[in-house]
Amino acid sequence: MAIEPGDITRIVAPAAPITRERMRADIARMLHEDPDEIGGDDSLMDLGLDSMRAMNLVLTWSEGGLELEFSDFAETPTLNGWWALISAKQAARA
Repeated sequence: MAIEPGDITRIVAPAAPITRERMRADIARMLHEDPDEIGGDDSLMDLGLDSMRAMNLVLTWSEGGLELEFSDFAETPTLNGWWALISAKQAARA
């Protein structure tokens, strides 16, 4: 009996919900900045966040089972934009 790719499910232990402050802290750590220096509408790219670091953040936040797409994050590279994406995914999952 062959296993079809569609039959495989990812088993992930749900992680604690991601908070806006955790996101700010994670971003600040990537930028070697103080979290208080990151405003909600600041362009994270202008602050020095490159695509590789952004991708690492998205992968980290998806480890708890959230299905996140990097391309969605690239469209709105601000803390407020990213928080809107994460909070919507978490609300849909609940």
